[in-house]
Amino acid sequence: MRLLILGTGGMANTHAEHFAAIPGLEMVAAVDRDPARVEAFAAKHGVERRFLSLEEALAWGEFDAAANVTPDGAHHATTMALIRAGKHVFCEKPLATDAAKAFEMAEAAEAAGLINMVNFTYRNVPQLQEARRRVLAGEIGAVKHIEASYLQSWLVSKAWGDWKTESQWLWRLSKSHGSNGVLGDVGVHIFDFAVHGAGADVSRAFARLLTFDKAPGGRIGEYPLDANDSFVMTAQFANGAAGVIHATRWATGHSNDLRLRIYGDKGALEVNHSNKEGSGLRGCLGADTEGFVWRDLEAPKTPTTYEGFVEAVRTGVNGEPDFRHAARIQQIVDLAARTEETRKEAEV
Repeated sequence: MRLLILGTGGMANTHAEHFAAIPGLEMVAAVDRDPARVEAFAAKHGVERRFLSLEEALAWGEFDAAANVTPDGAHHATTMALIRAGKHVFCEKPLATDAAKAFEMAEAAEAAGLINMVNFTYRNVPQLQEARRRVLAGEIGAVKHIEASYLQSWLVSKAWGDWKTESQWLWRLSKSHGSNGVLGDVGVHIFDFAVHGAGADVSRAFARLLTFDKAPGGRIGEYPLDANDSFVMTAQFANGAAGVIHATRWATGHSNDLRLRIYGDKGALEVNHSNKEGSGLRGCLGADTEGFVWRDLEAPKTPTTYEGFVEAVRTGVNGEPDFRHAARIQQIVDLAARTEETRKEAEV
């Protein structure tokens, strides 16, 4: 399998490291509009060919699939071009900036018979996959209530860098630079974490989006700081469960932490994932529910989304999460923004 890396910013290095560890895969080319960046990336990862535009790379064409690691706003146009060229696509999240574009991408890939997957990275957490298995097996009975949170603190800590001076963080705070704030950036992750773990899609929801003052005049240089910093959502799931989902960049003391709690009428499960503390799964099951006893549960290792994509291309059988699932997640993002404006609950 010959892979093209489209976009060579920070996340592209993560892609390259994962793909380099997979036997039978060769990263044959890299594309970026920034000559210095693409040269540095290619040299670091041993990629032979470098292009300054996707058009140049497609004219060359000697690759089977592409990892699309461009900024969010570029996903639609670049992925559609790759699909028209008959290339399999592994796209970074979010698939598109709105659900209409995301569904267009899904339908185009499906019509062309191409492998299409999205890099929801927290699908790589074994504890999430084990929680889903137990839910679908009926171990906690009928799911009644769900809590999910994604907590970051880079607006109050310089552990990841200084957002006031570094463009890689500033763009995430500015609508005019293509950001949909914490909702579009990590909201898609926690929505996927919740619906995948609980085994049910969100059917109805209401959300509040908040943007806090961060600089005089609400801007730093060319960046107006107008993208949302926090959101809170109440939701009803397709299985009838009630849910609360929230995310923020102001969670002092939390580097990058996800938590999912799933409560059923026969038991409960809790998934925790943290950059600093790793991942864990606990359950209150069977007779333990009468004594409120929670026990640590083991989770077998699972293939990564990167490995899943390569296997899908090899076998011709599309893997998960695919474009259509990502489009449904984008529907939840769009709904959240809509309910903030209307102040009314809405159906997905």
